[in-house]
Amino acid sequence: MVRPLIGKVPHGAALIGPGSEVLAFDTQRSADHDFGPRVLVFTDPAQVPALAKRLDGRLPERFHGYPTTYGSAHRPVRHGVLVTDLGTFARGRLGFDPRGEITTADWLGVSWQRLAEMTSGEVFHDGLGELGAARDNLRWYPPHLWRYVLACQWRRIAQLESFPGRCGEVGDDLGSVVITARLIEDLMRLCLLMRRRYPPYSKWLGSAFARLGGSAELGERFTAALAARNWREREGHLCGAYERVAALHNRLRLTAPLEETVRPYHDRPFMVIGAGRFADALLATVEPPLRDVPFAGSIDQFCDSTDILGDARHSAQVSRAAHPV
Repeated sequence: MVRPLIGKVPHGAALIGPGSEVLAFDTQRSADHDFGPRVLVFTDPAQVPALAKRLDGRLPERFHGYPTTYGSAHRPVRHGVLVTDLGTFARGRLGFDPRGEITTADWLGVSWQRLAEMTSGEVFHDGLGELGAARDNLRWYPPHLWRYVLACQWRRIAQLESFPGRCGEVGDDLGSVVITARLIEDLMRLCLLMRRRYPPYSKWLGSAFARLGGSAELGERFTAALAARNWREREGHLCGAYERVAALHNRLRLTAPLEETVRPYHDRPFMVIGAGRFADALLATVEPPLRDVPFAGSIDQFCDSTDILGDARHSAQVSRAAHPV
């Protein structure tokens, strides 16, 4: 319905960016707000106003049973065809234009959710030859940055891995469960990063993890750890998960093989994988200056504010403050 209205104007068309259907996580529940036929049309900036005006009022009222306009008392009614240029759209979503050079600061300052949204979804037409190239540039981190981000994720685990037992030892079982849940979240994200998948935000993290091949046993370990009735049982399930994730690390061959078995935390009665070993080994393979910046990592690894992560400009500013590179 849209393409004939565009006529001979050079353009690209896609369904990328925000929206659960872009990541293929939509369900019938998704249809209860801001849901309907959509497409993004990218054209030359000079063509945007005229093409947008051409489409206004010329779309059918319904398409496959769905209204083509939607809104609410708090949001203006609009149709689902956004006409823009790729540079403007990308800078608004990412904070930079992926058609050009993507700097280290760019990579570290954009959220995984935004990267997933730009590299998922479907391209229907790439008449300007821009969409495919931009998405290829964003498909995954450069090798040195991937190693750095993995190192930072292992570092997060190293900072917490003894605490489920420490909390349990003093009778704080609730604290032990809370920290176990944090460790599981970090392990799930680590597995996705190992498999070159951008972890989505919390609503879809479990769904994305479940889609990884071979994740079922790990998922069972995680569920059992959260359901455990005491910290010793909880620790046992975590240790089984740690060893499987350590084996995944060795299969990547990004470092020399590391021992995959759990061990005591110094002279205390808590079993850990020694996640710092993996962080240090990965960081040793990263060249300066990135190797010498703080262990902050990607913006998602040290900030969980939705208001920051959901604003490309703010997330870039926070990231640059954490590690100017």
